[in-house]
Amino acid sequence: MRRLWPMALAALALSACALDPTRLPLGSTRAETLQKLGSPTATYPMPGGGERLQYSRAPAGFAVNNVDFDAGGRVVSIRQELEDGMFDITVKPGVWRVDDVLRSYGRPFEISRVTSFDGDIWAWRYQSMNMPRLFYIYIAPDGVVDRYHTSDDLPRVMTDR
Repeated sequence: MRRLWPMALAALALSACALDPTRLPLGSTRAETLQKLGSPTATYPMPGGGERLQYSRAPAGFAVNNVDFDAGGRVVSIRQELEDGMFDITVKPGVWRVDDVLRSYGRPFEISRVTSFDGDIWAWRYQSMNMPRLFYIYIAPDGVVDRYHTSDDLPRVMTDR
């Protein structure tokens, strides 16, 4: 039995690499993509007749990979969205709506409210330099993105006092 563990771990590592959307060659067809990656967690229409297949590892994972297809059904872009350098480029407060957030990041792992903001706060886990982080988007009652920020993902500790 002990001899099987290393082989099982090696097989698992190889299968995880095969499921990594960032290893998919540009120009792959939709059918090839589905064969290699399986069913996406979400599908969105894109401008110009294209389509986005989203592969999210939420709620416990740290990645949201978007695989974009042109109108001809070929992969033109693959991007891991939850990265520090991407938030300032991607998120557009005052312009983005809930559909834009979902199309980029998928469903959050948590939706919360606080008394200092009249709306919902959506949160995703991600990693930066192997440290767990949180990415928050504040969505106003009218569905428009108000702002966003990141923070460390500190363990939540409950104490009795």
